Amino acid sequence: MVDQSIAPSSIHDFATWEPVLRLLRDRGAQAQADPSVHAAGRIGRRSWSLPVQRQVPAPGRAVQAADTREEFQAVERVQRGLVDAGLESISFTARISPAGEAALSLLGPSPAVESGIGTPHPGALILVEGAVPQPWRCLPDPVPGAVPAPSADPELLERTLRERLPDAVGATEAEISAAEARLGITLPEELKALYRVTRSRWEDRTDDYEAVVRHVTVVRCELFPLDDLYVADAASRRCPWRFAAKEAVVTPPDATVQGLVGSPGWIVFGDNGGGDRLALDLTPGPRGHVGQVIMLSHEENIGAALVADSLTDLVMGRLSEPTGGPAGHERPAVAHVNIRSLPGIEAAAHPRLEVLSIGVWEAEPLSLAPVAGLPRLRTLSAYPGTLADPLEIAGLTGLEFLELGPREWRVLLDAGAVPPGLSAAAITVQHDQSPLSIVALANELLALWDRPQIIRTVLEGDLGPVS
Repeated sequence: MVDQSIAPSSIHDFATWEPVLRLLRDRGAQAQADPSVHAAGRIGRRSWSLPVQRQVPAPGRAVQAADTREEFQAVERVQRGLVDAGLESISFTARISPAGEAALSLLGPSPAVESGIGTPHPGALILVEGAVPQPWRCLPDPVPGAVPAPSADPELLERTLRERLPDAVGATEAEISAAEARLGITLPEELKALYRVTRSRWEDRTDDYEAVVRHVTVVRCELFPLDDLYVADAASRRCPWRFAAKEAVVTPPDATVQGLVGSPGWIVFGDNGGGDRLALDLTPGPRGHVGQVIMLSHEENIGAALVADSLTDLVMGRLSEPTGGPAGHERPAVAHVNIRSLPGIEAAAHPRLEVLSIGVWEAEPLSLAPVAGLPRLRTLSAYPGTLADPLEIAGLTGLEFLELGPREWRVLLDAGAVPPGLSAAAITVQHDQSPLSIVALANELLALWDRPQIIRTVLEGDLGPVS
């Protein structure tokens, strides 16, 4: 582990953390066998996770702002420090003696480490600078002969919209051309027809709530202004490595939408009001149409669902049967071995297997021999204690992402057997494991690739005795 300081800022001032430390001492959970307080947590600019006991409101009473004011005010000081330091979040561990002597370890940052989610432990380790998971590198397959749907009718679409939105302000040809130049693509004729009727700018809207509702009802989405159109390529759909590496791009031969993360042919033009984006699809699946309307769910990392065969159909209310999303749970490309899914490694072995996730397992530890040498296996995630022999990982020569427990990583490190072809890695942490030991392990892995270490900055101070 690296013990060093980074650029001075208020985040490295003990006084910035003093209210949080007092809160941990006064309301933190601690082991009764040790009179000292040991705690770990994470604070970000917009969220935090602290091991404190919160007051439970009386039955029938909701939590009030006053119930959390002390915690909010303590965290707020640290959040200002994060802004001062240019950080999004920071993890910490703390030890506070009964006399009030406090030692605080700040963990991070490192440009080679993703943030943990709701935990003080590090997220995925990016071992190769700029590396992205394989699904995020996939481009759409060509679909020879793909054409617009017979229902696509720009003239009918424009005429219908003008009848239903007689007071709307349309975009000029110059504004449409500017959008095309910014995106680097030619907009489909249906989309141009839509924006010629309504450019959907805030300044064009009135305080007439019914008029706003009517606009959304007619267009059947919250239409973006031209300046907010964007291409939903893979880079626009951000996802942490430890989740992204477990996805797979699968497009069955009868699919209307390709099972991609994103595409240079997905032009996002609106929202359904719930965070799901609507796009015109210029790179359809084998059974799809050029210019079909698809929906990208904010709850999924990959794939899209067909909404309508054309923008004309969408406005006319002729919607398609729900399709799309992850194709058939991506089997056999993705396999889950655990007490509720596949009964063993043999059941997962397949020449097309890309992702093997081993979860909670109550039987004897598993051998990886059945999947050794599989040509497409690129991701292995194994819950702690599920592998009979971690050194069998050496037989998985195509891995780009590996997620293991600390003991399994220790075996590989001690044997000099960490797969050299990895692009990223992750450490599965169980709740009682110290962030300091996990950070030390992470830094060993980062050092193998000569990547920036996780910095540990130690602050010491005296909180005084409990009043």
